[in-house]
Formats: sequence, structure tokens, C-alpha cells
Amino acid sequence: MPEDGSRRGLRGGFDADADAYDRTRPVFPGVLFDDLLRAARLGRGDRIVEIGCGTGQATVPLAERGLAVTAVELGAALAGRARVRTAGFPLVSVVTSSFEDWQDTSAVPVRAVAVFNALHWIDPGMRYAKPAAILAPEGVMVVGSCRWARPADEEPFWSEVQEDYQAVGFAGALPPPRSRSVSGISLMSHGPISIRSRASGIPSSGPTRLRTTLRS
Repeated sequence: MPEDGSRRGLRGGFDADADAYDRTRPVFPGVLFDDLLRAARLGRGDRIVEIGCGTGQATVPLAERGLAVTAVELGAALAGRARVRTAGFPLVSVVTSSFEDWQDTSAVPVRAVAVFNALHWIDPGMRYAKPAAILAPEGVMVVGSCRWARPADEEPFWSEVQEDYQAVGFAGALPPPRSRSVSGISLMSHGPISIRSRASGIPSSGPTRLRTTLRS
């Protein structure tokens, strides 16, 4: 991801076709959100700020588990779709703003800040500093990501299209490995957390950072 002003221009492109975004954006498995609540020690009514909610792919599972979600979305069309999708959840608020410009005016403590497949769009100087500034003591930052994978009978498109990227000035990228798709969450906290991964069954713990990976 470029580290200059082009990031802001590129990330705004998703709003141009909210329907396509809503139809194609990866969706995390429900078990990931169960692990998230357990690892972060979140309960019903706890407040969480979601960065870049898109059309609500992660907002809805968070709301279904009883969390009070403040979802911040840059794109007006994407935010509008998210509001429609979460209309049945009174504890959800969708705000149209960049995360960098958004100011939290609520007095309710923020127990967690979450971002799914969007951390790379946030200005590097604020990716972690701003969540740390708004989190309550013992609060956590949750980073979720979907990793691309290739089926064994893939078409050669990925490899062939890299020449097109390079022709217009982008470096291109090597294709992802052939494997099952992977979804995962990383958590960063001011205090110790312990988690057992559903994928491996191996307990992990640490005072500042831990990761669990779920295969779907």
C-alpha cells in the first residue's frame, strides 16, 4: 500500500459501487466472532468501535452478539447500506467519516476497537495511536483479516494480470499459495489476555499481542 496521499484516493473507490462491494466482500465465519468476544472478554452491552465497516459484514455479527457498535465508514453509500443492514439493532450507530477525522463524543467507555480487512487503508501514524488513545483501560484492539488462497484447478488469470498492473506503474504481486482460505484475528491489549485457538486447540497467552487463526 503506498505511504503517500494516494492511499486516501484509492480507498474512496469502494464507495463507487456499494452493491458490488456488498456482494463480493469476504465474510468472516461466525466462530471467529465468538472467539473475539471470549478472548477480549467482551459481554453484552460493551461498546466497540469498528473502523471501516463497509456495508456491515462484520458489524452485524458483532451486533448479533449484543455489542454496542460504533461503526465508522468513510464512504457515504457504503455507510448507508450498513445502516439499512443494522436497522434492527438499536445499539449500533453508523457514522460517515474517515477514522482519522472522526471524533468520539460519547462518554461510554470503548472496550475494543476492531478493524476487518481495512487496517492498511488507515494512515500509518494513526493506525495504532488513535485506537490506543480512545480505548478504556484493559481495552483491546482487534485486527481481522482474510488471506487469499488458490484452488488446485485455478485459472492462470492471477499470474497473467500482473503484467497489466506493471504496465500502469504498479509492482504487481505474486499469487497466494494453494491452500484453503484462512481467516484470523490479532488482538493487542494493555493487559494480559489468554485464548485457546479453535483451530489448533493450543492455548496461547501474552501481555501485549496474540493471534488465533481459523480455517473455513
